[in-house]
Amino acid sequence: MKLVVQIPCKNEAETLPLVLATIPKKIAGIDEIIVLIIDDGSTDNTVSVARAHGVTHFYHHAQTQGLGRSFHDGVHYALSIGADIVVNTDGDNQYPQEKIGDLVRPILNNKADIVVADRQTKTIEHFSAFKKILQRVGSRVVNIAAGTNIPDAPSGFRAYSKESLLRLNTTTRFSYTMETIIQAGNKGLSIVSVPVVTNPKLRESRLFKSTWEHVRKSAITIIRAYIMYKPYMVFGTLAAILFLLALIPFGRFIILGLEDRSTAGHVQSLIAGSMLMIGSFLCMVLNIIADLIRINRVLIENNLEQTKRIRFN
Repeated sequence: MKLVVQIPCKNEAETLPLVLATIPKKIAGIDEIIVLIIDDGSTDNTVSVARAHGVTHFYHHAQTQGLGRSFHDGVHYALSIGADIVVNTDGDNQYPQEKIGDLVRPILNNKADIVVADRQTKTIEHFSAFKKILQRVGSRVVNIAAGTNIPDAPSGFRAYSKESLLRLNTTTRFSYTMETIIQAGNKGLSIVSVPVVTNPKLRESRLFKSTWEHVRKSAITIIRAYIMYKPYMVFGTLAAILFLLALIPFGRFIILGLEDRSTAGHVQSLIAGSMLMIGSFLCMVLNIIADLIRINRVLIENNLEQTKRIRFN
């Protein structure tokens, strides 16, 4: 059983030694542990530091590609060298690498395909009250879209079985965390959570410039993934809402027309109702088109999965 611990890095020379020093050298049930550094366009001596600490596996980006792309490329590299389990951690030493054994245990026991570390954000001192609320709301929205019950969906400290990685396909460059949970939930993969306590904060996050940027990009990722897998929930709901709203001006037009036996002064209600009804019809059309695209996506992903099985087996 081969475990690959992948670490996406961009200019992590200062904190990377702490990460590498705390990665377990032995884990029960694991025959080999390999550390993989995904160098996402680092301009400092991140790679040299990693080599000095015994790392021999690297994947390099000449320019910064983003966390989502780094995860994607790291996974493909890990599978190409025979990984049975891939653990993702960060180069800023946010996560307790000592708990990697706890992360992989449910996979080794065939109890899960994916294990997500629960940072227990309520207890993290440097998280503001607003950020804690956003974490809870974001996790709740992801769980609704995925049909899961993961308390800390944005957590990047995770373990993936080989089977799950063969079936998952990330598309976003920003962050893979929420997208992979939504995909996994809709593909019937088993996801469990393991509580961990994070390390003290060493630097500010480089993933986003502000909280609002994080909210905006996360929302786009969630909405896109939700439309991919449950378009009928989005467009069908919009169509139903617009249809019910259209009944209000139509009802007003009829009632007022019956009262004064004239509809000449109430044409605006008829126009408003017609516009809402047209909007409802267009949403239904979009629903049909999106569902056909979803079916086509499923077929393409099935072919991609078979291609990956041939390539990495």
